[in-house]
Amino acid sequence: MFGKLIMIFRIPELRRKIFLTLALLAVYRMGFAIPLPFIDQDTLKSAVEDIEGADEGFGQVMQIVALFSASSLGNSTIFGLGIMPYISASIIFQLLGTVYPPLEKLQKEGESGRRKINEYTRYATVIICLGQSFFWIQGLSGGTLMGENLILDQFDSTYYYIIGTITMTAGTVLLMWIGEQIDAYGIGNGISLLIMAGILARMPAALLDMLAPALTDGVAIGSDTGIDRLLLLLGLFVGIVIWVIAITQGQRRIPIQSAKHLRGRRVAGGQRQSLPLRVNQAGVMPIIFASSLLLFPYFLFSQIARLEFFSDIYVVQLLARAFSDHQYVYNMSYIFLIYFFCYFWTTITFNPKDIAENLKDYGSFIPGYRPGARTAAYLEQVMTRITYVGAAFLALVAVIPTVVATYMNIPPMVASFYGGTGLLIVVSVCLDLVQKIDSHLVMRNYPGLLDADD
Repeated sequence: MFGKLIMIFRIPELRRKIFLTLALLAVYRMGFAIPLPFIDQDTLKSAVEDIEGADEGFGQVMQIVALFSASSLGNSTIFGLGIMPYISASIIFQLLGTVYPPLEKLQKEGESGRRKINEYTRYATVIICLGQSFFWIQGLSGGTLMGENLILDQFDSTYYYIIGTITMTAGTVLLMWIGEQIDAYGIGNGISLLIMAGILARMPAALLDMLAPALTDGVAIGSDTGIDRLLLLLGLFVGIVIWVIAITQGQRRIPIQSAKHLRGRRVAGGQRQSLPLRVNQAGVMPIIFASSLLLFPYFLFSQIARLEFFSDIYVVQLLARAFSDHQYVYNMSYIFLIYFFCYFWTTITFNPKDIAENLKDYGSFIPGYRPGARTAAYLEQVMTRITYVGAAFLALVAVIPTVVATYMNIPPMVASFYGGTGLLIVVSVCLDLVQKIDSHLVMRNYPGLLDADD
């Protein structure tokens, strides 16, 4: 294995791509050490810690937002918004492409259409950044977010609000540019690598939270910090990672038969191939949508429960606690939304009619099904069934952190590494990165990273 890793760096082109990617990721991480000059960072950090300590639900919401944006909301830096505005703009245009005919036409134009949509996405990102950064700074200055004014007195003016808005917008645009440079000249998907780097950057803090009590109270067997409990958590983590990899790579292969063609005296075609359909066709998008949507009832019920008129109404207080503490109602709503968005996203990204027409145009067919409508109906039926399994997998992975944190009494940040969107993103990005490196190795007649040694 180490010989294969050394072999990677012996290929000049691949070595340059890897070093460029690492350098750009280093720039991304260094940006979190550059704070906005007019924000009282110490007061902001202590305010976030006080709110998270008093309200675990708010702390989990902050972790979800930071996870999706590849940022840290505990301090306001030039990269404070992270990459989430660009992701939001990309999702908006991808959804519009299914209902807005001009965008749908651009999607079918190939590379030129994709470049045009990317241009529109960048413009939309800037607009979203301007709005989010302005309301973030305005919220910090008005005390609506943290309960007090966090703008330093000497900077408390409209001029610095505008400068801060432009600075945070420029930071997100720089992250967007870094992601595109990784796509063009580095290796792997740039935006996904930025999000993965943000997730892995929190791993040392999570590891410290788990080991700190053991170092203080000892590792006696049978205690809450015992070595047996730590080994159980380690085995559980390894098992979940292996299971996630297996499901992420899982496919349903549909047999494809190509028709025979007589060319002169030679018979061409007639080969049997397969059409791979991924079990987890929707990827991590359903969890992202479901988690984001569940933020609204959390904020809604938590604010309503604080009103004097609703303080004695049991149902309102129950819903507020359920969405704040991630109880049964929250988990059932989470699972329902994951199933809904799995089928919704699969419907958008997987078009059985187009696949059936392409098979027909290339002279291929599925044995036992006529080309055209019958083939499309069969593909849709198969995809509906395997999407149900993929949605069950996503739902189980999504609720694992809550179960681990509740029944094993470990911090939520530590439990987040045992499931949820973070683990799926890290596993998916790592698998994609390995495949990209393998493609470079195979192109030069080298064995792949995952190939068995001779």
